[in-house]
Amino acid sequence: MSLVITPDELIKTHGKLFCQGFYTLVDEKNNIATLIECCDVKGAMEWDIANRKRSGGVLRSIRTDGNMLVMDADLGEGEVNFGPAAKGIGASALKAVKIEGDLVKTTWVGLAGASVGVGVCLAQGPGVIKAEYPEGFKVGGANRVLVNIYTPKMVRVVYAADDTDTKEKGASWVLMLKMARSAPYGKFLEHKITQLNPKVPEKTTNCAAVGVSFAVREDEVEKLTEYVVNYLRENTYSDDTTLAVYQGLKIPQELSEYGLRAKKEILTVDDAKKAAADGGAKIIKITGENGTIGAVAAIGCFDMGLMAADILDE
Repeated sequence: MSLVITPDELIKTHGKLFCQGFYTLVDEKNNIATLIECCDVKGAMEWDIANRKRSGGVLRSIRTDGNMLVMDADLGEGEVNFGPAAKGIGASALKAVKIEGDLVKTTWVGLAGASVGVGVCLAQGPGVIKAEYPEGFKVGGANRVLVNIYTPKMVRVVYAADDTDTKEKGASWVLMLKMARSAPYGKFLEHKITQLNPKVPEKTTNCAAVGVSFAVREDEVEKLTEYVVNYLRENTYSDDTTLAVYQGLKIPQELSEYGLRAKKEILTVDDAKKAAADGGAKIIKITGENGTIGAVAAIGCFDMGLMAADILDE
């Protein structure tokens, strides 16, 4: 028999711990997931990275991004190398990620201090709906815990815009950041500035396009998109503003290749529309179409890290 406990109940019995949020994003088309654990305890995050890497399971990669612990995983279940921390064995493991209706069930095992980490701290974080334990479970000391944590099924949506400013006023990176921080739906994840070809004649000054990403429930994607569109229409300074939208955890090759081209070549709106169609991105005219070139490029470069911000050799 299992015990189902809510985050509020865990806080009452164990006290408020350190998790500031837990979000589960899925991409069923590619059979992958991204789990985001928010925490400002650097040492605990580093320990989790080292142990979860050694533990196997369904984890593909794990990294820190500010106060977020970002885990890329396969959907399904995997064998874990679990036990007292040793070379090739970890004391904290992600055993499974499964979709159950509009929820995601993640299965964790933790030993000793890690039993508190996954069994109480993570399980009481904002975003968690409930946690499921074996009857009579204990945490801390030398105890081992297995816990299923249930969270809303979310998807990643990337919004990118270009041509929102003029030579006299405005800055696209500021506009998109303000929009993302004020959005009433989803959780704002990342803000990326993509440097495009500085030789483009129609540029304002630096020739950059900007993208932001959200974790959002599927039933709120349309509401979030409507908010983004209206915000841009009300606040852009340009007559050429365009928005590009992509949903998924993996940027398609067609979009990433186009993004790299836009950093080195002078492209056309038709080039951008073809790349968007081939890669599954949606283009929304805000005040004009010229921004399509940079908006689609910012989608393509969104997951490229520092390369997105850099100027490439021709």
